[in-house]
Amino acid sequence: MSPKTSANHLRAEQMIPLASLLSREIKNEKIERPNIRYGQASQPKKGEDYTFVKTDCQRIPGDRSSTFAVFAVLDGHNGASAAIYTKDSLLNHVTGAIPPGLSRDEWLAALPRALVAGFVKTDKEFQTKEQSSGTTVTFVVVDGWTVTVASVGDSRCILDSQGGAISMLTVDHRLEENVEERERVTASGGEVGRLSIVGGAEIGPLRCWPGGLCLSRSIGDMDVGEFIVPIPHVKQIKLSNAGGRLIIASDGVWD
Repeated sequence: MSPKTSANHLRAEQMIPLASLLSREIKNEKIERPNIRYGQASQPKKGEDYTFVKTDCQRIPGDRSSTFAVFAVLDGHNGASAAIYTKDSLLNHVTGAIPPGLSRDEWLAALPRALVAGFVKTDKEFQTKEQSSGTTVTFVVVDGWTVTVASVGDSRCILDSQGGAISMLTVDHRLEENVEERERVTASGGEVGRLSIVGGAEIGPLRCWPGGLCLSRSIGDMDVGEFIVPIPHVKQIKLSNAGGRLIIASDGVWD
């Protein structure tokens, strides 16, 4: 066999049929269970801040193929009771608001509405305890490549995609910075202003009165009135197969 023939023969052996390449691409696109790696760190000063991690949730009890993960950050204020109650109750209230027997796509479609219902129910039940504490909540559900985020307050969730793009998946419910929330509170009859000191000077960030809370949405805070609501901002996205990194943290990290 001549050298030229040998080289042609070698190239022929190295060539991969187009059908095989397409099959590989399709297989990669159908990967539904990305690997999830996570870590957490905290440095609480008042004992009011909590995290929640549960990576073995199941849409269908006993069916491991229906597994999804939940991550949450709760930044409590005026006591820890609201954060503790929310950490213990919110997931059950969310999943309880989703009808049984749904397919995965149907379950994901129902999830945003269920998150709103779960936040509202958690707040309503906590209000019956007549405790004045409150908490921010950033609640993240990861099911395959689909990420759904619900949040009240100013604890953020940031997506750092593999392509280098940075995306905010939450909205800050701070009266100082969120014009729409200021307008909502005042339209509802609430008063927005700074803290007044002796002599009439105003200091600090904008707050909702009565109560003096800097946030416009939270769970708890029964002493502030009906102007502070538990209805979360909800966003659902689908990641590419390249994946990404989610960073969930309270305002102590971002400020």
